[in-house]
Amino acid sequence: MKFVVSHLTRMQRGTVCVAGLDVETGRHVRPVPPMGVLQSRVTATRGGPFDMATVVDLGLTRPVPSPPETEDFEFTWWHARAIRHVEPGLFWELLQFVARPSLATLFGPQLRTIGRASGRRAVTDLDTGCASLGVLIPRGQPSLTLSTKPDGRAVVRVALTDGDMSLDLSVTDLRLYADDGVRPDVEMIHSVADRLARGVPALLSVGLTRPFAARPDEPPLHWLQVNNIHLQDDPAWRLTSRVPVTAGPGTAGIDPDELPF
Repeated sequence: MKFVVSHLTRMQRGTVCVAGLDVETGRHVRPVPPMGVLQSRVTATRGGPFDMATVVDLGLTRPVPSPPETEDFEFTWWHARAIRHVEPGLFWELLQFVARPSLATLFGPQLRTIGRASGRRAVTDLDTGCASLGVLIPRGQPSLTLSTKPDGRAVVRVALTDGDMSLDLSVTDLRLYADDGVRPDVEMIHSVADRLARGVPALLSVGLTRPFAARPDEPPLHWLQVNNIHLQDDPAWRLTSRVPVTAGPGTAGIDPDELPF
């Protein structure tokens, strides 16, 4: 399977989540190892194949869907290899093709809001929902903020609306963090926030987390988060400007005719 990376997400220290669009079908796919999680060594900055706007050949895969994670495919991570970059203009067109203006359209009627009006979140119940990945066309400009919790932890969040849901969501965009996703990159966060404030058009890769309980006495839920912020003035913004690609014809860019969508 070959896919274009459009979601690149920090998880726990030293681990990441990667997802994107199947080159043959245009559907979202998430490569997952049979056991455990993806280590940060699979990213381009550590010599791995995964970076934003990059076509990656996963080798043999096996679908392992489980609602709402209907996009999951098992793969062998050391078989994956970067093939080529997607040119910025084409990558923006791909995002626009799959993007939708409604969270309910992306995730189904099972998605619901919880919390206070000033900090409303969105969740689905355990083992429900039709999808866990999507690209949102926000209504108006999202607002990116960096704040500090009482325990000293830095928090990156986005306030957004699709016209029906107005939410305050966690941002897990790996490109906004240093040290393998541990420490927020303050300079980069301010740059993105300023460009959003200036009105640069944006699309948001959004996704549902694996289930977890916010408190010990509450049931586990799948929580909506912003996986990546895509800006029209630099849509193919990558972790690094140099990605290890396979030598050969076409490595400088992907031919639009290769994509059926």
